[in-house]
This record gives sequence, structure tokens and C-alpha cells, in this order.
Amino acid sequence: MSDGDAVNIQVLAAIRSALRERADPVRGAGAQAYMKSAMPCLGVRVPEVRRIAAAAAAGRPFASAGQLRGTALELWRNATAREERYAAIDLTGNPLVAGSMPMLPVYEEMIRSGAWWDFVDGTAARLYGLLQANRAEMTAVLLDWSTDPDFWVRRAAILSQLKAKAGTDTELLARILEANLEDREFFIRKAVGWSLREYAKTAPEWVAAFVAAHAATMSPLSRREALRARGLTPAG
Repeated sequence: MSDGDAVNIQVLAAIRSALRERADPVRGAGAQAYMKSAMPCLGVRVPEVRRIAAAAAAGRPFASAGQLRGTALELWRNATAREERYAAIDLTGNPLVAGSMPMLPVYEEMIRSGAWWDFVDGTAARLYGLLQANRAEMTAVLLDWSTDPDFWVRRAAILSQLKAKAGTDTELLARILEANLEDREFFIRKAVGWSLREYAKTAPEWVAAFVAAHAATMSPLSRREALRARGLTPAG
């Protein structure tokens, strides 16, 4: 990749321009307060951000996977509004980098530097694609992340299979959850419950059994969240 391929300047310009054209200062002020964000918000709704990012990428195709990575990181690192970071995460969903392990450092940077639930959860959703394509390597990564000192990294590991449904690796899920059941951090406890609640839509018996088996260590918050699915009750 040449230096000229490092970023797609046209995509960056298109995203930044479109976001500002659709800015709603009143909505932006409310969003900034809700997110407790030091970074300003433009007030562009998330579905619109996704459309903007997709249109920019479709109209000005990336020359390489490396250029896509560089463009996403440029948009992320130099964002002056929260929606630019949302758009950066959206760019990483491009099929050009589907299942590509060189994306892992990009996701990790977004998780560690984003350090808030909207950025972390949006990025965590990308990890399942890497797990599907690189099972052994990503299993090791996610297990390592499940005990990381940074709780946002641990949250990402917990949520990495959130939409996997029948494709969920239950052994991996259990090991990640077990490493975090006794954590007192709200965002970890919430994530534990959320991941179980989602999987309960596919395998309620497995979730009920897991909750029952870990009743002594699971927080009340995690338990309530896990059992919210269809009035689930723990087995045993």
C-alpha cells in the first residue's frame, strides 16, 4: 500500500460534510447530556449516520483493506463530534474487511480509547465476525480480554457473541462470563445479564441452567437481566 492509499480523503470529506448538513443543535445538546459526553454531538440519529457512512463508502470505494483501516482510524482519532466516531465504527462493517484479523487492533483502539458504552457496544458487535473466521485465534484473544484490567475490554468480550444465536460458542461464553460474575462494575454486571438474556431467546434451558449453577456468584442485576427473557426461571 502506498502512502497515497493510507486514507480515502473523499470518504472522509463526504461523511463529515453530510453529518454537518444534517446536524440538529437542539437534539445534539440533548444527546451530549444523555451520553455524559465531553465530545459534542451533532444531533444526527444513529440510523442516519449509518446511511451516511454506507453511501460515502459506496460512492467512493476503498482501494484496499489497508486504506479502509486507515480511513476509519483517521475519522476516529480526529473526530470533533460523537457521530464521526459512530461513522468510523460503521465503516469497519465493510465486506472488504469481513473476518480480517488486521482489524483487531482497530477494534481494540476504538474500545480502549472510546471507553463508553455506545462506542464499546458498537465495536463489540464486530468481534463475532472475527471469531467466525478465525476461531482458534479469536477464542484465545477473547479469553484474554475477559480478564483485562480495562473493564471496557472485558465488556466487549462479554458482548462479542450477543447476536450469534444458534452460532454461540457456549463453552467460550461460559468461560468469559465466569471470569466476570463477581465484578462489581455496573457496566460489567449489565453486560453479563444482557448477553444471557439474548442467548435465552435461542437456548432458554441453557441460560436457566447457567443462572442456577452460578447463583452464589452472580449479581442480582445480572440475574434479573438474564431472566427477563420470556419470564425465564432458573433450573434446579
